[in-house]
Amino acid sequence: MSKLKIAVQKSGRLSEKSLQLFEECGIKTSNGTRKLKAEASNFPVEFLFLRDDDIPQYVEQGVADIGIIGENEIWEQNKNIRIIQKLGFAGCKMSLAIPKDENYTGINFFKNKRIATSYPNILTHFFSEKNIAVSIEKLSGSVEIATGIGLADGIFDIVSTGSTLLMNGLKEVEVITKSEAVLISTPSLPPDRKEILERILFRINAVKQGSSNKYILLNAPNESLDAISGLLPGMKSPTILPLAEPGWSSLHSVVQEEQFWDIIDQLKKLGAQGILVLPIEKMVI
Repeated sequence: MSKLKIAVQKSGRLSEKSLQLFEECGIKTSNGTRKLKAEASNFPVEFLFLRDDDIPQYVEQGVADIGIIGENEIWEQNKNIRIIQKLGFAGCKMSLAIPKDENYTGINFFKNKRIATSYPNILTHFFSEKNIAVSIEKLSGSVEIATGIGLADGIFDIVSTGSTLLMNGLKEVEVITKSEAVLISTPSLPPDRKEILERILFRINAVKQGSSNKYILLNAPNESLDAISGLLPGMKSPTILPLAEPGWSSLHSVVQEEQFWDIIDQLKKLGAQGILVLPIEKMVI
């Protein structure tokens, strides 16, 4: 049977989240011995554990069929690959930072300055569009130390919480772009592997829908049911069950998590009581 080869980061910020996603999709694998390859025990896929900056090349060349990687690596390497879907995790900013005691006056501060980065292509493109001349020092790691040792006047790097910048006496001054994890594919997949990919995408979408929605249960007076149903339409329409107490019903529905706090006050004004909100593991629309 044909297997779909999936490239994931062997260690680092994307590795755990990527494997967690596949586990939530019911695809089980074990890599306790840190091998470079591992097969799923219950699904026709094989995982390749690689350096994150190698994944775009492996996918472009068809060594791996698909992979999970940050958008920043795709922009930097510009390989011939397809972005299939954004995954909604491992979000970060790509920012310019300077020593905290410097007086930042705007983007022209960097004119004729030296900037250290592991992403020279993204940075070159940005300053070319701004028509600002800069000198770029390419580093493969430890970018934050560049200003402290006199190698550069500023840095351009991934920023998650900003704590690493603070530890190195830096401050973030410009957010250039934002990145998140994406699922990528080789330009052309054989039909049998494409079918496996479609099955995986179905599962991923069910997991994503579940994580962004909540199951809500509440009790409400019957005269408010129409108004509450308008607020909580759910997937098709709410489930409404009569309570033992006359004039009251229990309403069950689905609400988007980001909308819940905007809706809760309206529910209370309509007389809703005993409101419970529960997580949804999977949601198939």
